Amino acid sequence: MPIPDGVRSETATTDRLETHWLETGPADGTPVVLVHGNLSSARFYDRILAGAPDGYRVVAPDMRGFGDSAKVAIDATRGLRDWSDDLAALVAHLGITDPVHLVGWSTGGAAIAHYAVDRPGEVASLTFIDPVSPYGFGATRDAEGTPTNPDFAGSGGGVANPDFVQRLADGDASADADTSPRNIMRAFYWSPEFSIDPAWEDDLTAEILKALIGDEGYPGDSTPSEHWPMVAPGTTGILNALSGKYCRWDDLVDADPKPPVLWTHGEGDQIVANGSVFDLAALGELGLVPGWPGPEACPPQPMVDQIRSVLDRYAAAGGSVRSEVIAGSTHGPHIDNDARWSELFWGFVGGV
Repeated sequence: MPIPDGVRSETATTDRLETHWLETGPADGTPVVLVHGNLSSARFYDRILAGAPDGYRVVAPDMRGFGDSAKVAIDATRGLRDWSDDLAALVAHLGITDPVHLVGWSTGGAAIAHYAVDRPGEVASLTFIDPVSPYGFGATRDAEGTPTNPDFAGSGGGVANPDFVQRLADGDASADADTSPRNIMRAFYWSPEFSIDPAWEDDLTAEILKALIGDEGYPGDSTPSEHWPMVAPGTTGILNALSGKYCRWDDLVDADPKPPVLWTHGEGDQIVANGSVFDLAALGELGLVPGWPGPEACPPQPMVDQIRSVLDRYAAAGGSVRSEVIAGSTHGPHIDNDARWSELFWGFVGGV
């Protein structure tokens, strides 16, 4: 399926890397930048790009290692700052000088938070779509992000399902197994009730399969651990960048100035959740991963509680925060309930 009418596909080399992006609207429009999540691309924003109101310049890049942008390593020790720095380089390349409205889905949420902290005054607003926790993904035990173990065992590149990784590497576009990329996308990216255009689903599956696979991309490298599940984060690749060992955006509370925040969350999200089905501690509690040492030693990560806690602190420190739970949606409300998400988002941006 082609990209939506009125949306342009562009590629250029910034001062950091070759970047591909989709864009709509006039060059002098109010700038909005949409940042996708892990194992996705700009194409996951097709409906938002197609429905953008007049007067906005909407840009959706493929982040490093994904889509049609350069397949270069991510330095996990920087958290998602490789992504936020890449994003800033693209904004500069496009000649955008006004503060930008930033949208971050899942992994992209950490990137836009970093952008706001590192570039005071350059962000008009922040919109989080089911963002990764401010304390990363996996291996923390409470709303304050306390590590379960000092080496963050149970997070990072070593926790990925090996069959899923192999299917990614093999370019498996089928629906032949529960662990095929297409079936993982169907099960977790949007609501089971959502009826997606089959041609768009084919394209989105193809976009996932463009990802850089291995130690430098997805899932990343790993190190052995003395703590269950006997694996800890390495230093390269996207899942390590998402580990709480390196991924922290609770410093958003101290941002000055504080851009207004909209947090949208799919009611049925199973990826970013208290007890995420991708958290090994939650799976251990369900008896699906052997050797789990119990709730005292290794409780499931309360991801939603952690997000709420940090945004409550942001509001208490003088920031403006609006939170919206989108009924009937899962991890991608901009996909499975784009009308409601768009109503919330464009209304929020228009009021800033």
